[in-house]
Formats: sequence, structure tokens, C-alpha cells
Amino acid sequence: MGHRDPRCHGGTPEPVTEHPDPGLARLQRRLAEFAAARNWQPYHTPKNLVAALSVEASELVEIFQWLTPEESARVMDDPATAHRVTDEVADVLAYLLQLCEVLGVDPLAALAAKIDRNERRFPLPGAGAGAGPGDGDLDPERDRGRGRQSEL
Repeated sequence: MGHRDPRCHGGTPEPVTEHPDPGLARLQRRLAEFAAARNWQPYHTPKNLVAALSVEASELVEIFQWLTPEESARVMDDPATAHRVTDEVADVLAYLLQLCEVLGVDPLAALAAKIDRNERRFPLPGAGAGAGPGDGDLDPERDRGRGRQSEL
């Protein structure tokens, strides 16, 4: 990750051979080749990719919007809804991976670093100062309405 493949930004993309384990880097390359073959690179700016990512995430939210917590837990039981969820998850991931490629961000390294920071920020209960809710580790203004689990 983090490097830019010259094939992704012009020229003729190399054919992609199917592989049983797609792998993140391989999926990013396939997305870049798909866009390059259609001359979409000029439109794949960080601003446009973030906007598209937001739209796709909103389409995923729309599926769950009026469901109860119990209904949302069973959403994959209905084949038609499961298909919609799967498609929207794929769209969100596709735009996120394209954004990472354009910005040179390694998404797995970024996630690992974020988990490391959160493990230090939110230690296990009883693991020392700042281990429990209400002990000053959250900024009430910044975190209003957010639970700790949303920070991951």
C-alpha cells in the first residue's frame, strides 16, 4: 500500500488474474485498473472519493434506519436485504480503498495504529487511572451521544 502504481494513473492496465485470496493490495490494484481503463482517474480526487464514500455509507445507513436493534441484528436473514447490505458494504470499502490509494495511506497500518492508540486511551477496567467511565477520559462536549465503542 502507500505506493502509487503508474498503471493506475494512465496507460493500459495489465490484465488481472483471479486468485482465491483477493488480498487488500490486490483489490486496490483491481479498483485502480478498473478506473484507469475507463479514464476515471481525473475524477478520483480525494474530495470526490470522500463525497462518494459518504454517499455509500449513507445508503448503508438507510437500510438500517428504521429497524429496531433486534431487527438490525437479523438483517442478514432476509436474502434480498442481505444482498443490499453486502453491496453497500462493498461500495463503502471500494471508495475507502480508492481514497487510501490516492492519498498513499496504508489502511491496515492506519487501523493497527488506531487500535494501539485506543488500547492506551481506554485501558481495561482496573488497569490503572482512567480505566472507568466518568473518570475524565472522555470530553463530554466532544463525545456527547457517543459511546466508547464508536471510537474504534
